[in-house]
Amino acid sequence: MYRIFMWVAVALTLTACGAAEPKWAPQDQVQAARYVHDGPPSLTLYTVISTGSGNGAHAGMMVNADERVMFDPAGTWHHPRLPERNDVHYGMSPKMVNFYVDYHARETYDVIEQTIVVTPAVAALVKRRVIEYGAVPKTQCTVATSRILRGVPGFEGLPQTWYPKVLMQAFGDLPGVTTRKITDDDADNNHGVLLVQAGDPALK
Repeated sequence: MYRIFMWVAVALTLTACGAAEPKWAPQDQVQAARYVHDGPPSLTLYTVISTGSGNGAHAGMMVNADERVMFDPAGTWHHPRLPERNDVHYGMSPKMVNFYVDYHARETYDVIEQTIVVTPAVAALVKRRVIEYGAVPKTQCTVATSRILRGVPGFEGLPQTWYPKVLMQAFGDLPGVTTRKITDDDADNNHGVLLVQAGDPALK
């Protein structure tokens, strides 16, 4: 996938979900990073699955509303040019989505991507909920994601759960969900760093 030139160190812990702490990027950075995707309003659930045990290791959710953001609760992924506010990452262009997926997919983990098209009102509601949720404690990635979705029109039947795979399976049963499995043969130690393309200031 992405294998490029300039290295920026980041911490990585993918057993269960990584530690998180409150962050609040300045408004000018959030506004400058704003990315509007031309696709329909949608929610995309990302589930990281161990290739060894088959257990779920992490859950995150991308929201395409009036802008596209990534809710990565208690996650360890970040990009130095993307502002973050309490686990919500702004500026999720296609290249940044690829970085996110590539960060998680490797020889020991697969990524399951599940997308559902929703109304603009539902997308706006979920975006507001992820922004208002706050920083997520360690290991509570799926708790946070399932809490946000429960009660949203069309998602009332989803379970509130600690387990990424349980949420993934229930989400996959919703009408209209499209699913993609992403695999990668990269070694684990390739993900102790974040690879940033030199000479590409926009990274979009």
